[in-house]
Amino acid sequence: MRIGMILDKTFPPDPRVENEAVALVGAGHQVFLFCLKYDDNQLDFEIVNGVQVCRYTSNQFEYKLSALAYTISLYTRKMSRKIEHFIESQKIEVLHIHDIRIAQATLKANKKYQLKTILDLHDNLPEVMKFYPHLQKFPGKYIISPQKWKKKEEEFIQQADKIITVSQEFIEEVVRRTKISDDKILLVPNTVRKSFYEEAVIDPLIIEKYKDNFVILYLGDTHLRRGLQTAIESIPVLIKTIPNIKFVIVGTNTTDVVLKQDVKKLGIEEYVDFEGWKNVLLFPSYIKASHICISPLHRSIQHDVAYANKLFQYMSFGKPLLVSNAIAQKKLIERIDAGLVHIEKDVKDFSEKVILLAKNEELRLQKGENGQRFLKEEFVWEQTSKNLLEMYKKLK
Repeated sequence: MRIGMILDKTFPPDPRVENEAVALVGAGHQVFLFCLKYDDNQLDFEIVNGVQVCRYTSNQFEYKLSALAYTISLYTRKMSRKIEHFIESQKIEVLHIHDIRIAQATLKANKKYQLKTILDLHDNLPEVMKFYPHLQKFPGKYIISPQKWKKKEEEFIQQADKIITVSQEFIEEVVRRTKISDDKILLVPNTVRKSFYEEAVIDPLIIEKYKDNFVILYLGDTHLRRGLQTAIESIPVLIKTIPNIKFVIVGTNTTDVVLKQDVKKLGIEEYVDFEGWKNVLLFPSYIKASHICISPLHRSIQHDVAYANKLFQYMSFGKPLLVSNAIAQKKLIERIDAGLVHIEKDVKDFSEKVILLAKNEELRLQKGENGQRFLKEEFVWEQTSKNLLEMYKKLK
């Protein structure tokens, strides 16, 4: 089958998109990925791990328009013309839409072709949008409505032939909200491919850099809703018990200025490393250098129904986790006994759990081994992608 994946971003990187596309290629399908480029450094067409990547030129004006996709129709009109060209030129037989920002443009382009459509919900985007900085102030606060995006999402869920999403909790929320049948939606969670840990090349410089520290690690997007302020505010307490502690943050967001101000105000610059965004190939080195890996999410409708890929990256190297009580990740970590859970935004509880793990190496090893065993036996991508492959096998 000639599968047309639709992504409104640059590629690479996007681990979920790549994992799904590579799995489908491995199952004998041809996968063509529609994505965007903003300069001439990327090729219009190339093959990446068997995926045929088709890049369409975009610009900053279109990028800004994407935030207004469901305020005005200009972004949808522009993208739908590109997608129509993609469908025609690549002789696409089924459309796989990654998230809702570009969903209306894809459905508009598809009116002429009437192809089967799969809607892949990476996040509960209307809920995530509520935390975007540009929606907290003028003019975004008044011209972009997350509620309108939620209504659009519900329309797209009804129109698509199949829905994919990332957790059982998200499935239950979607079914409850939209009243679709259970057999229309399936679970394809964010997990890691075996190659992430089996083929990892460890950078000795990173290991050396942190060899004398007790490392708490965070990987990924650093928006304030991810809860890093809880960890930062715990450091003045933790250094009394763990004087060689180092909080290592690998990731970025526009709100990093707030985190850095907090670190400076607390006078803990020597205990916190802002490493910025790094190539995913370096993630294993940072994980190997760590002692505890964290996901201190603030609770929200989105965070309660999803768990991040970082959890499984951490587990793959046998590291103990410390996560907030956002429902989905709490249930997962407690069920497999892969770490400890702290109350969201609670610095005291977070600190106590860190100290408990820091003082008990045997506990850390046991929790880490439990997570690693679960991942390798049940939750590695090669296992969890079977739902996706089976769905495409049955698609007619």
